[in-house]
Amino acid sequence: MTVRDERDEPVEYRQSRFRTPPGATEVLLVRHGESEPARPDRAFPLVGGQGDPALAPEGREQAERVALRLAAERIDAIYVSTLRRTSETAAPLAARLDVTPVTEAELREVHLGEWEGGLFRRMVAEGHPVARRMAQEERWDVIPGAEPAAAFSERVRKVLEKLAAAHPDQRIVVVTHAGVIAEALAAATGSRPFAFLGVDNASVSHLVLTEARWILRRFNDTAHLAPFFTTAAALPT
Repeated sequence: MTVRDERDEPVEYRQSRFRTPPGATEVLLVRHGESEPARPDRAFPLVGGQGDPALAPEGREQAERVALRLAAERIDAIYVSTLRRTSETAAPLAARLDVTPVTEAELREVHLGEWEGGLFRRMVAEGHPVARRMAQEERWDVIPGAEPAAAFSERVRKVLEKLAAAHPDQRIVVVTHAGVIAEALAAATGSRPFAFLGVDNASVSHLVLTEARWILRRFNDTAHLAPFFTTAAALPT
């Protein structure tokens, strides 16, 4: 049976498009560009007990591509962590927008305890039993001395709530780390802890934060990196 209104015209109910709720904050989560490789003979410098490598040349190129991608967006603020790979990634975008990034310590990567300074990469690459257990149990804190899972989860939740409260009805860029992004998206979706850990360097993920809920709009957007990936794949190994 077709429903008709007073003018005898069919009533239609179209699919509605997403609209950002009033008072919400749009958060563009950008993972930093590729950082310098870890080497057994040279540990990364530490900042607050955490490894602090600079961007690799590839990471600097990725940062430029992020800037090209987001420069046309309406961006009200840029946030970075205390670790330089985030500020180096944000720098090209900040220059294009003439915005000074704000350092927020709570956006730093999960603390990897005794595996800081680059050792984490080696342990994962070599298949250390604790690294395998970490992946199986989806917990960073199986690593000796690592940040407890509950504390890390609370830290990420609180800092994003803080930023959202400071920017209602605005869009902000948060340049941060893979662990932080994965934790934020897991909290938004109620997923497994490591479900979103495969975020690429210089990718963009998109959250809409309201008081009632966090809404995931986009994950691991790398469209701006496609030419970079094609070029890199063509290089000799």
